[in-house]
Amino acid sequence: MKKTILAMLAAVSLGAPAFADDSKITKGYGTMDAMGCMILRECTDEVEQVFSLLDISSQYPNTDEFTFIADEFNRMLTALNAVGVKVFLAPEKYFPYGHRGVYHTVSNNFFLNRRYMSRPGALMSVMRHEGWHAAQDCMAGTIDNSMIAIILPEEDVPPIWREMVKRTYPANAVPWEAEATWAGKSEKMTQDALESCARGSMWTDYEPTPLTREWLEENNYLPHIEYEYDPYFFYYPQVHSHLHYHPKTDRIHAHYHKHGYGHRHHRVGKKHKAYKFHHSH
Repeated sequence: MKKTILAMLAAVSLGAPAFADDSKITKGYGTMDAMGCMILRECTDEVEQVFSLLDISSQYPNTDEFTFIADEFNRMLTALNAVGVKVFLAPEKYFPYGHRGVYHTVSNNFFLNRRYMSRPGALMSVMRHEGWHAAQDCMAGTIDNSMIAIILPEEDVPPIWREMVKRTYPANAVPWEAEATWAGKSEKMTQDALESCARGSMWTDYEPTPLTREWLEENNYLPHIEYEYDPYFFYYPQVHSHLHYHPKTDRIHAHYHKHGYGHRHHRVGKKHKAYKFHHSH
């Protein structure tokens, strides 16, 4: 379902609540207001954390029909939990009409609409789709920020999914939603991306797009990279060192390197040597 990236809602309570912990919902159930209250964990009536597939399947009379999705579902859930994402099953009243699930990049919580989860195929479609958004969150540096980045080159997404998304999402959301929709219909595609995130190997398992790589370098998620081009004439070697902090690994590196005329910093290209000299918490 539609990805909601919201810095959401400080709703003012008006009137008596319908349920004890839903008092901050001012625009009624089935609204973005209600979903925002759930996402912020201020409305928790019948919102239950999911620890295994059984927590979902046991709530429906067709429990046995979920068996064939157990391995993929539980592996996705394990990877999500490993990186700090919690998954919840929530009542329909907290979702706008037609919304089957939502992942929130700020709280890193993931909510499934109980009304639609009785069919294993629907459950896996939503779990893979929203799980892919969590993986996009990971690609953008860490789930601890509020950024997301596409994981695959846009041209790799089959045209059928891009065209489908263009009809249902705003134009500025298409790159992210197209690959998430593809992942939602592809067995183990999201599982692989989430497990890559949990291993800390996202940027080696999936080559960042040029713009994503540039952003990761500028924000120190990837090691400092040198870009160099050959001079047409003359060569003036320069040797210097500087300090560089990598917040992802909490390490300060001393970089000692040589470069000649025409060499620049902070672009994609040859790595220079890094000498670790400090590590503390």
